[in-house]
Amino acid sequence: MTAVQPALDGTVPTSRARQRAEDYDTWVQAVRPALIKAAKDGKPFLFWQILRDPALPLAPDPAHDPGRLAATLHRDGITRTAGYGKTPDKSAVQRWRGTVALIEGRVA
Repeated sequence: MTAVQPALDGTVPTSRARQRAEDYDTWVQAVRPALIKAAKDGKPFLFWQILRDPALPLAPDPAHDPGRLAATLHRDGITRTAGYGKTPDKSAVQRWRGTVALIEGRVA
């Protein structure tokens, strides 16, 4: 456990670290609207760029959950592939964009 230095007024600062979601379903409910908003824009995007938003919780299993959600959104007709992009460590990942049906409002 790490020690937290109180401020001079005696208050203890709160942690600004992002919290990890308790389970996959809770995490999906929190991050899905942000991903759908990015897809509705029609421009290509990378999941990791959207999911790094500090307002969004971390995935319970960060190595597998984003890919699982990407596959689900693709299967549901919300996203389609749009080439490849890179992660911060230079790994190749799928680039996505919203489907015509999503942009026209036929799926959500």
